[in-house]
Amino acid sequence: MHTVHPIKDREKIEAMKKILRASSLRDELLFTIGINTGLRISDILSLKVGDVRNKKGVVDRLEIVEKKTKKRRIVALNKKTCRLIELYLEKERPTARNDEPLFRSQKGDRAISRQHAHYILNRAAKAVGIMERIGTHSLRKTFGYFAYKQGTDLAMIQKLLNHSSQAETLRYIGITQEQMDEVMLKLDL
Repeated sequence: MHTVHPIKDREKIEAMKKILRASSLRDELLFTIGINTGLRISDILSLKVGDVRNKKGVVDRLEIVEKKTKKRRIVALNKKTCRLIELYLEKERPTARNDEPLFRSQKGDRAISRQHAHYILNRAAKAVGIMERIGTHSLRKTFGYFAYKQGTDLAMIQKLLNHSSQAETLRYIGITQEQMDEVMLKLDL
C-alpha cells in the first residue's frame, strides 16, 4: 500500500469541492464529511440516511461504532456539513429511507465502494492540479493537518485520530522536518 498525502492547500480544497459538486452533491458530501470529521472511509461509506437525520431534520452529531476499533464514537458535524447533508437529501435523495446507504451507488441499493470513492477523489485532485498521491485516507489526514494548522493541541488531534503517539500523528498529518526547522529558525528570543 502506498502512502497518501493530506491536501494542504485550502484553495485546492475549495476547487475540489466545486469539481465534485459539478459531478454530484453526493461526491461533494463524501469529501466534505471526510475532511471535516476525520472519520475513516470505511465509517463514512457505512453511514445510513438515518445516521444523519431524525424527525427534526439533519442531526448535528453522528453516533457511530468505528469499524476498525469497534469503539462507539460521537462525531460533531459543523454547520457547513449539516447544510450540505440537507441540500443533498433534498435535491438528490428526496425519497430516501433511513435504512438506505447515505452514499448510495448508482448500481442499486448499496453504498459506493472504497475503490469508487478513491476514483472520485483522485479524479477531482488531478483536475485541480494536485500532484501528490491522493486517496481516501487523504481526507482523514487533511482533517488532522488543518486541525493542527489552526492551533489545535497535538494531544487532542492524537486522541481524535486514535493514534498511540504524538510522533505518529505528526508523521500522519505530513508535518515535515523542514516545517519543524522553520518554527525553530523563526523563534528569535
